[in-house]
Amino acid sequence: MEYIENEFLKIGVEYHGAELSSIYDKKRDKELLWQADPAFWKRHAPILFPFVGNVNKGVYRYNGNEYHMTPHGFARDMEFELLEKKQDSISFILRSDDETKKNYPFEFELIVRHVIDANKIRVEWEVINTSSTEKLFYSIGGHPAFRCPIGDGERRTDYKVKFNKNSLKYVLILQDTREVDFENPRPLELKDGYLDITEHLFDEDALIFDDWQVEEVSLCTPDKKPYITVKCKGFPSFGLWSHPSTDAEYICLEPWLGRCDNKNFDGELPEKYGEQVLMPEKKQKYHYDIVVS
Repeated sequence: MEYIENEFLKIGVEYHGAELSSIYDKKRDKELLWQADPAFWKRHAPILFPFVGNVNKGVYRYNGNEYHMTPHGFARDMEFELLEKKQDSISFILRSDDETKKNYPFEFELIVRHVIDANKIRVEWEVINTSSTEKLFYSIGGHPAFRCPIGDGERRTDYKVKFNKNSLKYVLILQDTREVDFENPRPLELKDGYLDITEHLFDEDALIFDDWQVEEVSLCTPDKKPYITVKCKGFPSFGLWSHPSTDAEYICLEPWLGRCDNKNFDGELPEKYGEQVLMPEKKQKYHYDIVVS
Protein backbone atom coordinates (compact mmCIF):
# COMPACT_ATOMS: atom_id res chain seq x y z
CA MET A 1 0.00 0.00 0.00
CA GLU A 2 1.14 3.52 -0.80
CA TYR A 3 -0.27 6.55 1.06
CA ILE A 4 -0.50 10.26 0.39
CA GLU A 5 -2.22 12.91 2.47
CA ASN A 6 -3.00 16.59 2.90
CA GLU A 7 -4.75 18.57 5.63
CA PHE A 8 -8.16 17.16 4.63
CA LEU A 9 -7.62 13.58 3.47
CA LYS A 10 -5.33 10.59 3.66
CA ILE A 11 -5.71 7.95 0.96
CA GLY A 12 -4.18 4.54 0.43
CA VAL A 13 -3.73 2.71 -2.88
CA GLU A 14 -2.72 -0.94 -3.17
CA TYR A 15 -0.29 -2.42 -5.66
CA HIS A 16 -2.84 -5.19 -6.23
CA GLY A 17 -5.18 -3.81 -8.86
CA ALA A 18 -3.94 -0.24 -8.23
CA GLU A 19 -7.02 -0.19 -6.03
CA LEU A 20 -8.00 2.79 -3.91
CA SER A 21 -8.40 1.14 -0.50
CA SER A 22 -8.75 3.98 1.99
CA ILE A 23 -10.25 7.46 2.11
CA TYR A 24 -9.67 8.82 5.59
CA ASP A 25 -11.58 12.01 6.29
CA LYS A 26 -9.55 13.97 8.84
CA LYS A 27 -12.34 16.41 9.61
CA ARG A 28 -14.75 13.63 10.60
CA ASP A 29 -12.02 11.31 11.87
CA LYS A 30 -13.66 8.56 9.80
CA GLU A 31 -12.84 6.09 7.08
CA LEU A 32 -15.26 6.71 4.18
CA LEU A 33 -14.35 3.84 1.87
CA TRP A 34 -15.83 0.38 2.38
CA GLN A 35 -13.28 -1.86 4.06
CA ALA A 36 -13.93 -5.03 2.07
CA ASP A 37 -15.70 -7.27 4.58
CA PRO A 38 -15.82 -10.56 2.64
CA ALA A 39 -19.17 -11.41 4.20
CA PHE A 40 -20.69 -8.89 1.79
CA TRP A 41 -18.05 -7.86 -0.78
CA LYS A 42 -14.31 -8.34 -0.62
CA ARG A 43 -13.21 -5.27 -2.59
CA HIS A 44 -12.88 -1.50 -2.05
CA ALA A 45 -12.80 0.32 -5.39
CA PRO A 46 -11.54 -1.94 -8.17
CA ILE A 47 -10.77 -0.70 -11.65
CA LEU A 48 -12.73 -2.57 -14.32
CA PHE A 49 -10.54 -3.25 -17.36
CA PRO A 50 -10.49 -4.36 -20.13
CA PHE A 51 -14.17 -5.26 -19.62
CA VAL A 52 -16.94 -3.82 -17.49
CA GLY A 53 -19.34 -6.50 -16.27
CA ASN A 54 -19.84 -9.86 -17.94
CA VAL A 55 -19.58 -11.04 -21.51
CA ASN A 56 -22.41 -13.35 -22.58
CA LYS A 57 -21.74 -16.96 -21.53
CA GLY A 58 -18.27 -15.81 -20.41
CA VAL A 59 -17.05 -15.67 -24.02
CA TYR A 60 -16.38 -12.87 -26.48
CA ARG A 61 -15.41 -13.01 -30.15
CA TYR A 62 -12.72 -11.14 -32.04
CA ASN A 63 -11.44 -11.73 -35.58
CA GLY A 64 -13.34 -15.01 -35.73
CA ASN A 65 -11.79 -16.39 -32.52
CA GLU A 66 -13.43 -16.97 -29.14
CA TYR A 67 -11.86 -15.87 -25.86
CA HIS A 68 -12.92 -16.46 -22.27
CA MET A 69 -13.12 -13.49 -19.93
CA THR A 70 -13.93 -13.22 -16.24
CA PRO A 71 -16.40 -10.58 -15.00
CA HIS A 72 -14.98 -7.04 -14.99
CA GLY A 73 -11.79 -8.13 -16.72
CA PHE A 74 -8.42 -8.99 -15.18
CA ALA A 75 -6.81 -5.68 -14.13
CA ARG A 76 -8.41 -5.68 -10.68
CA ASP A 77 -6.67 -8.99 -9.89
CA MET A 78 -3.20 -8.16 -11.17
CA GLU A 79 -0.14 -6.62 -9.55
CA PHE A 80 0.65 -3.15 -10.86
CA GLU A 81 4.05 -1.48 -10.85
CA LEU A 82 4.56 1.81 -9.01
CA LEU A 83 5.25 4.35 -11.74
CA GLU A 84 5.55 7.56 -9.73
CA LYS A 85 4.76 8.88 -6.28
CA LYS A 86 4.53 12.60 -5.51
CA GLN A 87 3.32 14.54 -2.53
CA ASP A 88 -0.18 14.75 -4.01
CA SER A 89 -0.40 11.76 -6.37
CA ILE A 90 0.29 8.03 -6.78
CA SER A 91 0.62 6.45 -10.25
CA PHE A 92 0.69 2.74 -11.08
CA ILE A 93 1.09 0.99 -14.42
CA LEU A 94 0.00 -2.34 -15.86
CA ARG A 95 1.47 -3.67 -19.11
CA SER A 96 0.21 -6.43 -21.38
CA ASP A 97 2.28 -9.61 -21.40
CA ASP A 98 2.10 -13.19 -22.63
CA GLU A 99 -0.32 -14.08 -19.84
CA THR A 100 -2.83 -11.29 -20.59
CA LYS A 101 -2.68 -12.08 -24.31
CA LYS A 102 -3.99 -15.60 -23.74
CA ASN A 103 -7.50 -14.23 -23.26
CA TYR A 104 -7.07 -10.64 -24.48
CA PRO A 105 -4.97 -10.49 -27.67
CA PHE A 106 -4.00 -6.82 -27.45
CA GLU A 107 -0.93 -4.81 -26.55
CA PHE A 108 -1.56 -2.07 -24.02
CA GLU A 109 -0.41 -0.07 -21.04
CA LEU A 110 -2.81 1.12 -18.36
CA ILE A 111 -1.79 3.94 -16.02
CA VAL A 112 -3.93 4.48 -12.92
CA ARG A 113 -3.32 7.71 -11.02
CA HIS A 114 -4.95 9.03 -7.84
CA VAL A 115 -4.51 12.74 -7.13
CA ILE A 116 -5.59 14.60 -3.99
CA ASP A 117 -6.45 18.30 -4.04
CA ALA A 118 -7.96 19.67 -0.82
CA ASN A 119 -11.08 17.56 -0.21
CA LYS A 120 -11.12 16.02 -3.71
CA ILE A 121 -9.66 12.80 -5.13
CA ARG A 122 -9.23 12.69 -8.88
CA VAL A 123 -9.13 9.16 -10.29
CA GLU A 124 -7.29 9.22 -13.63
CA TRP A 125 -6.86 6.45 -16.17
CA GLU A 126 -4.61 6.53 -19.21
CA VAL A 127 -5.05 3.75 -21.76
CA ILE A 128 -2.21 3.38 -24.24
CA ASN A 129 -2.23 1.26 -27.38
CA THR A 130 1.38 0.10 -27.63
CA SER A 131 0.83 -1.79 -30.88
CA SER A 132 2.16 -0.17 -34.04
CA THR A 133 -0.35 -1.95 -36.28
CA GLU A 134 -3.47 -3.16 -34.39
CA LYS A 135 -6.44 -1.31 -32.93
CA LEU A 136 -7.13 -1.70 -29.21
CA PHE A 137 -10.70 -2.50 -28.10
CA TYR A 138 -11.63 -2.19 -24.44
CA SER A 139 -14.09 -1.05 -21.78
CA ILE A 140 -13.09 0.66 -18.55
CA GLY A 141 -14.91 1.68 -15.40
CA GLY A 142 -14.77 2.52 -11.72
CA HIS A 143 -16.38 0.57 -8.87
CA PRO A 144 -15.79 2.56 -5.67
CA ALA A 145 -17.75 1.43 -2.61
CA PHE A 146 -18.43 4.07 0.02
CA ARG A 147 -19.43 3.48 3.62
CA CYS A 148 -23.14 3.91 4.19
CA PRO A 149 -24.04 4.69 6.92
CA ILE A 150 -21.20 6.64 8.49
CA GLY A 151 -22.94 7.63 11.73
CA ASP A 152 -23.35 5.58 14.90
CA GLY A 153 -26.78 4.05 15.35
CA GLU A 154 -27.78 4.68 11.73
CA ARG A 155 -28.77 2.22 9.00
CA ARG A 156 -28.21 2.20 5.27
CA THR A 157 -31.94 2.68 4.76
CA ASP A 158 -31.74 6.04 6.58
CA TYR A 159 -29.62 7.44 3.75
CA LYS A 160 -30.35 8.84 0.31
CA VAL A 161 -28.75 9.11 -3.12
CA LYS A 162 -28.88 12.52 -4.79
CA PHE A 163 -28.78 12.71 -8.59
CA ASN A 164 -28.31 15.71 -10.86
CA LYS A 165 -31.75 15.07 -12.40
CA ASN A 166 -35.30 14.49 -11.19
CA SER A 167 -36.21 11.76 -13.66
CA LEU A 168 -34.06 8.89 -14.90
CA LYS A 169 -34.46 5.52 -16.56
CA TYR A 170 -32.49 2.39 -15.79
CA VAL A 171 -32.03 -1.17 -16.99
CA LEU A 172 -31.30 -4.35 -15.05
CA ILE A 173 -29.09 -7.40 -15.41
CA LEU A 174 -30.88 -10.69 -16.06
CA GLN A 175 -29.69 -12.85 -13.18
CA ASP A 176 -29.67 -16.20 -14.96
CA THR A 177 -27.54 -15.05 -17.91
CA ARG A 178 -25.91 -11.77 -16.68
CA GLU A 179 -27.13 -9.99 -19.82
CA VAL A 180 -28.57 -6.48 -19.77
CA ASP A 181 -32.32 -6.37 -20.33
CA PHE A 182 -31.90 -3.29 -22.53
CA GLU A 183 -35.32 -3.61 -24.18
CA ASN A 184 -37.16 -3.02 -20.90
CA PRO A 185 -35.98 0.22 -19.29
CA ARG A 186 -37.68 1.27 -16.07
CA PRO A 187 -38.50 4.83 -14.98
CA LEU A 188 -37.03 6.23 -11.80
CA GLU A 189 -38.88 9.22 -10.46
CA LEU A 190 -37.04 11.25 -7.84
CA LYS A 191 -38.04 13.87 -5.29
CA ASP A 192 -35.86 16.93 -5.90
CA GLY A 193 -33.25 14.49 -7.19
CA TYR A 194 -33.27 12.29 -4.07
CA LEU A 195 -33.61 8.50 -4.11
CA ASP A 196 -34.39 6.67 -0.88
CA ILE A 197 -32.11 3.69 -0.20
CA THR A 198 -34.95 1.29 0.54
CA GLU A 199 -34.70 -2.22 1.91
CA HIS A 200 -35.31 -3.79 -1.50
CA LEU A 201 -33.53 -1.31 -3.79
CA PHE A 202 -30.84 -3.82 -4.83
CA ASP A 203 -32.90 -7.02 -4.84
CA GLU A 204 -32.46 -7.21 -8.63
CA ASP A 205 -28.76 -6.27 -8.64
CA ALA A 206 -27.36 -3.01 -10.01
CA LEU A 207 -29.39 -0.16 -11.46
CA ILE A 208 -27.72 0.75 -14.76
CA PHE A 209 -28.16 4.22 -16.23
CA ASP A 210 -27.12 4.54 -19.89
CA ASP A 211 -27.06 7.43 -22.36
CA TRP A 212 -24.96 9.89 -20.34
CA GLN A 213 -27.77 10.41 -17.82
CA VAL A 214 -25.60 10.67 -14.70
CA GLU A 215 -22.99 13.42 -14.42
CA GLU A 216 -22.98 13.91 -10.67
CA VAL A 217 -24.31 11.80 -7.80
CA SER A 218 -23.99 12.07 -4.01
CA LEU A 219 -24.51 9.91 -0.98
CA CYS A 220 -26.43 11.85 1.65
CA THR A 221 -26.91 11.47 5.39
CA PRO A 222 -30.48 11.23 6.78
CA ASP A 223 -30.73 15.06 6.82
CA LYS A 224 -30.05 15.08 3.04
CA LYS A 225 -26.54 16.50 3.37
CA PRO A 226 -24.00 15.05 0.89
CA TYR A 227 -20.85 13.52 2.33
CA ILE A 228 -19.53 11.85 -0.86
CA THR A 229 -20.06 13.13 -4.38
CA VAL A 230 -18.87 11.45 -7.57
CA LYS A 231 -18.52 13.78 -10.56
CA CYS A 232 -18.34 11.80 -13.78
CA LYS A 233 -19.37 13.96 -16.73
CA GLY A 234 -18.56 12.22 -20.01
CA PHE A 235 -19.21 8.67 -18.83
CA PRO A 236 -21.99 7.10 -20.94
CA SER A 237 -23.06 4.54 -18.32
CA PHE A 238 -23.34 4.54 -14.55
CA GLY A 239 -24.03 1.76 -12.07
CA LEU A 240 -25.63 2.05 -8.64
CA TRP A 241 -25.11 -1.13 -6.62
CA SER A 242 -24.76 -2.78 -3.27
CA HIS A 243 -25.26 -6.20 -1.76
CA PRO A 244 -29.01 -6.63 -1.34
CA SER A 245 -28.74 -7.16 2.42
CA THR A 246 -29.26 -3.92 4.35
CA ASP A 247 -26.52 -5.16 6.70
CA ALA A 248 -24.04 -4.46 3.89
CA GLU A 249 -22.98 -0.97 4.90
CA TYR A 250 -21.82 0.41 1.57
CA ILE A 251 -23.09 1.86 -1.71
CA CYS A 252 -21.17 1.71 -4.98
CA LEU A 253 -21.21 4.70 -7.33
CA GLU A 254 -19.78 3.43 -10.61
CA PRO A 255 -18.89 5.48 -13.72
CA TRP A 256 -18.43 3.26 -16.77
CA LEU A 257 -17.36 3.33 -20.39
CA GLY A 258 -18.96 0.08 -21.50
CA ARG A 259 -20.93 -2.50 -19.53
CA CYS A 260 -22.36 -6.06 -19.61
CA ASP A 261 -23.48 -7.31 -23.00
CA ASN A 262 -27.00 -6.65 -24.17
CA LYS A 263 -29.42 -9.56 -24.13
CA ASN A 264 -28.69 -12.07 -26.94
CA PHE A 265 -25.62 -10.19 -28.17
CA ASP A 266 -23.34 -12.59 -30.06
CA GLY A 267 -21.43 -10.20 -32.32
CA GLU A 268 -17.74 -9.43 -32.42
CA LEU A 269 -15.95 -7.27 -29.86
CA PRO A 270 -16.03 -4.02 -31.90
CA GLU A 271 -19.86 -4.28 -31.95
CA LYS A 272 -20.18 -4.65 -28.17
CA TYR A 273 -22.27 -2.03 -26.35
CA GLY A 274 -20.13 0.93 -25.26
CA GLU A 275 -16.88 -0.55 -26.58
CA GLN A 276 -13.96 1.88 -26.80
CA VAL A 277 -11.33 1.83 -29.54
CA LEU A 278 -7.81 3.23 -29.81
CA MET A 279 -5.82 3.40 -33.00
CA PRO A 280 -2.22 2.08 -33.03
CA GLU A 281 0.24 4.03 -30.86
CA LYS A 282 -2.51 6.31 -29.52
CA LYS A 283 -3.52 7.04 -25.94
CA GLN A 284 -6.70 8.16 -24.20
CA LYS A 285 -7.19 9.72 -20.76
CA TYR A 286 -10.28 9.60 -18.55
CA HIS A 287 -11.05 10.84 -15.03
CA TYR A 288 -13.74 11.15 -12.43
CA ASP A 289 -13.70 12.99 -9.11
CA ILE A 290 -14.60 11.91 -5.59
CA VAL A 291 -15.44 14.93 -3.44
CA VAL A 292 -15.69 14.66 0.35
CA SER A 293 -18.12 17.20 1.84
